[in-house]
Amino acid sequence: MQAPKFDHLKKYFHRKKPSIDEVVREPTAGGIVFRRNKKTKQIEILLIQDAKDRWTIPKGHIEEGETAQETALREIGEEAGIKNAEAICWLGKIHFRYRRLNTLVLMTTQIYLVKALGNTDDIQKEEWMNGIKWFEFHDALDKIEYEDIGKLMLLAMKRIRHAGH
Repeated sequence: MQAPKFDHLKKYFHRKKPSIDEVVREPTAGGIVFRRNKKTKQIEILLIQDAKDRWTIPKGHIEEGETAQETALREIGEEAGIKNAEAICWLGKIHFRYRRLNTLVLMTTQIYLVKALGNTDDIQKEEWMNGIKWFEFHDALDKIEYEDIGKLMLLAMKRIRHAGH
């Protein structure tokens, strides 16, 4: 009996993902960092471009003994070189999940509104990033890859205007 002519393709269609063996929660924190442009006085938002070319905000894992706000400020310092910053308020949290081999990672990110102080032109990206840049608010909103962060950016702008920053 002759094998069907598509048998050699079976290996591509019967490949199963390994089952999920564990679920891990990863608490993270970050900030929507803003400044006023010296010339135009427009609000600008700092975005970083990750290794997959997606524009997002500086964020990272909360370390033991650290508050979410402390993490946000530390990560902004590490990822953007902005050491002089002030957390204005908590904006909210976003949840997302992804698969890491046979682990389901549930990530919760606490987001703060952060005002960059001092020399805000002196930004520097980490090696793993593809870019870092100040964007006028509406351009930042267009660039941001994650809808949940975009919603919090709108809330951030409302808070900035309300507080008169």
